[in-house]
Amino acid sequence: MSMRLQSFQPSWYSFLAVTTLLAWLLGVVFGNLNYVATTDPFSQYVNMDVLPEVSPAQWDGEAAMSVGRVYFGKEATLDVRRSMAFKNVDTYCVAPVSVLQGGVVLPLETYDFWAIGMDCCSVNAADFHCGEVGNFKAHSGLRLLDDRQRSFYRLAVEQAEAAYSIKARHPVFFYWVEDATAEMDSFRNDGYKYFLIGMLSHFLYQLLCVILAIAAFSKWGCE
Repeated sequence: MSMRLQSFQPSWYSFLAVTTLLAWLLGVVFGNLNYVATTDPFSQYVNMDVLPEVSPAQWDGEAAMSVGRVYFGKEATLDVRRSMAFKNVDTYCVAPVSVLQGGVVLPLETYDFWAIGMDCCSVNAADFHCGEVGNFKAHSGLRLLDDRQRSFYRLAVEQAEAAYSIKARHPVFFYWVEDATAEMDSFRNDGYKYFLIGMLSHFLYQLLCVILAIAAFSKWGCE
């Protein structure tokens, strides 16, 4: 065993090869995670349409199929009384966007615009509190992009149709926010932030590895 240790001569070349390979692997893994979580959603939203001053009473979901951001009129509001939840491990919550007139939420012919959220409502009661529902300045929506979740939100809408005797011919789903564009930009900003955090973290890790390598090489008497 001692002869093997004596024959082993670590060098900066082998250290550089190992740490470079590790940096590349970490860059691929975490870079891809960052892309999927931030950069890709931002790119999708940028390439989708924007609708200003939308009235839920006059627009239907079929006209908003390619829309990523919607700015509703000041009269738009969430009809929490007609909210619904579908439970499948997580709780998928929906509430229709309606029109507030004279302090009364008007019934609509069709409810195609729905605010959504996950695990932010009760299965047994209409208590939707997802997104910025408590913000009176919130009148915009950022489109749901995850196709896997869309089917579960669609099931929640179907339950709402049955429970409240309403119609949703072409339901589209949005996160209820004050400023959809600012919310979209947050994905890009988060992407930059995580990229810088990753670089700084790896720099500190590499610095620690260099310090440990210097100590180890000195002990072995290597240059």
